[in-house]
Amino acid sequence: MKRAAVAAVATLSLFVLVQLGALALVQPFMDAGYQTVEDPSDPTNSLLYLGAILVATVVMLAAMRFGVDRLLQGLILFAAVFLSFYVFTVVIPPVVTVAGGNVPAVVAALALGVGLVAYPEWYVIDAAGVVMGAGAAGLFGISFGLLPAIVLLVVLAVYDAISVYGTEHMLTLASGVMDLSLPVVLVVPLTASYSFLEDSGPETLDDGDSDDGEGNDDGDGDSDDGEGNDDGDGDSDDGDGDSDDPDAPDAEDPLDRDAFFIGLGDAVIPTILVASAAFFRPGGAPLFDVPGLAVTLPALGAMVGTLAGLLVLLWMVLKGRAHAGLPLLNGGAIAGYLLGAVLAGVALVEAVGVAPYV
Repeated sequence: MKRAAVAAVATLSLFVLVQLGALALVQPFMDAGYQTVEDPSDPTNSLLYLGAILVATVVMLAAMRFGVDRLLQGLILFAAVFLSFYVFTVVIPPVVTVAGGNVPAVVAALALGVGLVAYPEWYVIDAAGVVMGAGAAGLFGISFGLLPAIVLLVVLAVYDAISVYGTEHMLTLASGVMDLSLPVVLVVPLTASYSFLEDSGPETLDDGDSDDGEGNDDGDGDSDDGEGNDDGDGDSDDGDGDSDDPDAPDAEDPLDRDAFFIGLGDAVIPTILVASAAFFRPGGAPLFDVPGLAVTLPALGAMVGTLAGLLVLLWMVLKGRAHAGLPLLNGGAIAGYLLGAVLAGVALVEAVGVAPYV
């Protein structure tokens, strides 16, 4: 029970940090001109994003298949440094500039990359993951209007379920990227002595015969792009930690391990809707008076809904069953967002973003 409480509280805390970071970044990102599309309300943006996901998945699987993992590692590391630079440019004042560039932001981003290469301990990976996750969610939150964001979450939830329960190709991807020791996952230690540097990786990914965890590739060009999500549940091939044979030995306890893993994409994707709801403010929903954070009732609803979905996911995983994360997380985010919009007096057609089409 103690380990279960540690896993739940620590995972929830990491998700909240990503969410709050994204809410703090949406307006600075917009002021800096970081919106990536001309028309954020165009729902076809979501389809283009899905296409990028599929291409990225194929490229990463091919890289692993042909033994060019180091090239893949370099690409992910470059994306991590590049994304963190976006965050640091709006967080760190440009006290020193060269050719118009924010030198302290460049140094901080490079330091993050060096830390990931030189000492990829769990707290380094988690810190980098929070920075990158908040940055990715913030960037896509201001670039995806309400309808594109909802479409994106629905499509990725379906894709995640198919890739985990159907084709299972993301399990192969998860196994490969975990070996790169990069922030493609959030690591939650369950023992004081745990070291990610000394960990051979999640047991369920070592031999490839487990059905645990999921791989979520969000295709956004950062570390959560094409990442492998391993929920660390340690279940058997049948996905059930309980044996039907009463004489059979007890299945391994999912918490009988030193660390718990969950994919960074599971934190980033639903947070896109959180950031979008805060930035685009359906129905002109007022901002709460929270210094430094863009928070509206619909955005708060999406946050709470995501965390509720996460609690259900953790409960299911800790029961010894493997599950795709995004159906629960994205579903919770959308449901919470819609509830928050209704409570804020926003019509559903406006909350969903279809008012211009009806």
